Amino acid sequence: MLDRLAALEERFDELVRLLSDPAVVSDIPTYQRITKEHRRLEPLVETSRKYRTTLANIEEARRILDEESDKELVSLAKDELETLEAQRDELERKLKELLIPKDPNDDRNTILEIRGGTGGGEAGLFAGDLFRMYSRYAESKGWRLEVLSSSPAPAGGFKEIIALIAGEGVYGRLKYESGVHRVQRVPVTEAQGRIHTSTASVAVLPEADEVDIEIDPADLKIDVFRSSGPGGQSVNTADSAVRVTHIPTGIVVQCQDERSQLKNKAKALKVLRARLMNKAIGERQAAEAAARKAQVGSAERSEKIRTYNFPQSRMTDHRIKLTVHNLSQIVDGELDEVIDVLRLADRANRLEHVVTSENA
Repeated sequence: MLDRLAALEERFDELVRLLSDPAVVSDIPTYQRITKEHRRLEPLVETSRKYRTTLANIEEARRILDEESDKELVSLAKDELETLEAQRDELERKLKELLIPKDPNDDRNTILEIRGGTGGGEAGLFAGDLFRMYSRYAESKGWRLEVLSSSPAPAGGFKEIIALIAGEGVYGRLKYESGVHRVQRVPVTEAQGRIHTSTASVAVLPEADEVDIEIDPADLKIDVFRSSGPGGQSVNTADSAVRVTHIPTGIVVQCQDERSQLKNKAKALKVLRARLMNKAIGERQAAEAAARKAQVGSAERSEKIRTYNFPQSRMTDHRIKLTVHNLSQIVDGELDEVIDVLRLADRANRLEHVVTSENA
């Protein structure tokens, strides 16, 4: 760990020199990038230097204990050594936390995809409830939500809905929501009062910029057709809906919410970039099995992550064995309680991974 810290301190000193270079200061993109890296490394380097000083003081206290004969001096050194060793342990713990690799996508905006699963019409209603839950949560955080594509279900809710959520740290909080959500409740259409189980899948994808994912136009098949469903006078009168197929991967995105074909195409390409980026992330994580295992938020879409039991007003997150009994508040968008626990569990797993790597 000391060698790693020494390299980071050397990099930090280099950044300090660069920030005083007039050529760097005048290059705004470079200056912003260096400032961001400097800000990220500063608490780590500060703690590292305190740690090195503490280690040196421990060595000095031990030297006094080994070499000095003055009883008063030895007694002082013994007391100081006890204090210094406690400081060393605390600084080591803090350093390991600071060394946990940050997900570079945490500060990105998010593409949220919700699809009704098993359960017929009730699954569509549940998908609608989940979308409302995330909409309320986004509103409470001051995030902006824009629907990119939607396909209403016949009984209400959605067969599928895709939205962009923009704001500070969106992906870092919502990424734990990916997976299969299950609901247990009595549907409004159930005359016998029987509890039904339905599911909906949620995918949370980091928004990709054009510089992140380059798409070759030759790899795209673009079809236009007439919109269907609610939408006003232009529905079924103009070919405004767009279906984009990415030929190399077979990924298909369809958007028809806008009356403008160009706007629908732009939205479809935004979703396509996010899916391609998510695919690349998944492939990289699969190749790094140890890192993938260390993340709470790496659930596959097919993995059941949460159950909402309405008769018992209970929500259970199966990944961390968390059960809460305030379901009405949860579905009304009060998700911080759950997400905070998931983030702590993720952090603990990552810390354990760092410790294991250091000891290997």
